[in-house]
Amino acid sequence: MTTVTKSMSSQRMTNFRWVMCALLFVATTVNYLDRQVLSLTWKDFISVDFGWSDSQYGTITGFFSIFYAVACLFSGKFIDKLGTRKGYLWAIFIWSVGACMHAACGWGALKWAGAESMAAARNSADMMLLVTTASVYMFIFCRAVLALGESGNFPAAIKVTAEYFPKKDRAFATSIFNAGASVGALAAPACIPPLAAATSWEMAFIIIGALGFIWMFFWFGLYRKPEESRFVNQAELEYIHQDDAAELAAAKAAEPVKEEKSIPFFKCFTFRQTWAFICGKFFTDGVWWFFLFWAPAYFSDQYGYRSDSAMAIKLIFVLYLIVTVVSIGGGYLPKLFVEKKGMEPYSGRMKAMLIFAFFPLLALFAQPLGKYSAWFPAIIIGLAGAGHQAWSANLYSTIGDMFPKSTIGTITGVGTTMGGLASFMINKGAGMLFTKSDAMGSAFTFMGFEGKEAGYMIVFCICAVAYLVGWTVMKLLVPKYKPIVVD
Repeated sequence: MTTVTKSMSSQRMTNFRWVMCALLFVATTVNYLDRQVLSLTWKDFISVDFGWSDSQYGTITGFFSIFYAVACLFSGKFIDKLGTRKGYLWAIFIWSVGACMHAACGWGALKWAGAESMAAARNSADMMLLVTTASVYMFIFCRAVLALGESGNFPAAIKVTAEYFPKKDRAFATSIFNAGASVGALAAPACIPPLAAATSWEMAFIIIGALGFIWMFFWFGLYRKPEESRFVNQAELEYIHQDDAAELAAAKAAEPVKEEKSIPFFKCFTFRQTWAFICGKFFTDGVWWFFLFWAPAYFSDQYGYRSDSAMAIKLIFVLYLIVTVVSIGGGYLPKLFVEKKGMEPYSGRMKAMLIFAFFPLLALFAQPLGKYSAWFPAIIIGLAGAGHQAWSANLYSTIGDMFPKSTIGTITGVGTTMGGLASFMINKGAGMLFTKSDAMGSAFTFMGFEGKEAGYMIVFCICAVAYLVGWTVMKLLVPKYKPIVVD
């Protein structure tokens, strides 16, 4: 080792990678805030104007999921080709525009129906039906734009994590930025319903949507690849590249790192590792999105708490507080297995995922205990959601374990597509189920529950077992660590 190299290796390491992680956290927080505006305003604000049914809301959220799924199929490749810096900028710009566009849906629906005002529309049943139908189509279009932009968030964030963190730290870093989903969902009930009540539901969409434009300024000024960043010194660069001898040698020699070969899109589907990630996403993503989109409506339907009431805000806040606090430990657990137990990263991750797969089983008790207090389902859903977030952080990190960095965005996009398809199925299906069970009343029964309560119990049962099924399929497909090497 030369004197120069010794000096560089012994210098105090910068920690700019955590600044990048913080930016990813903020972006993910904004991402989930933008998603939550609709779920927190539709039941008590938007539906009051347009008279939406559960089925119509399920259609809107379901189509958001399908648009998100299709967009994710291409967004990962888009991020890989355009580059993390530009790709992420485009993603958040598009979803912020889409978020703000929702505010114009009421005006657009009235224009479409030829009504001068909502009061005038309500005087005519035919015109009101036209306004309601038009509003559903308007919101579906805006959700499509939102989904197009938001589909780039996780492929870009996972790619940045792989660029800035060694394998042993990736699950922890992912759990931190992924906690932005929980923090966004945590902050949403405290600010969105009161904001909608103080101004209007339209202003809630505009104000929350504008946050993304502020984030773009910081990303544009701070992000560069580690090798190109003036904020990353040699010691931190060596730490980042500790898993890759070739990259480490290139960094020490102050030479540019050679670009890795990317796996052709369709060839990705020939690997068991791809299908393992796909199955992990398909069986579990819909559970999280169901909780995200339906929790406010659940407390409104089952307990009569409007989304802007103090009790509803407390319930949703506590729910996501549990998710946020507990889920951060999800990234630390495999790190503990690797460093303290000597396990290799993939085995440590799979062991951690099995542990977290048991958390959602608690959802089986949400309805039975909910008879005594709304706090029981709030706490139980919070723990189940925490299990999902911890599971998700480790699931995303398995991509970096097994695939070259040049293909991470693509694989993330493909898996997220399947997660979106599952979300479409559960959200659309739940909406139809709740409308039917509510209409049938006591004639619709399941496990001792009647009407809409029975409908919720059915969905909770599906959510409870989804993770154990997903883990089992993943383990069968990739029983041991097997990285993919591109020739």
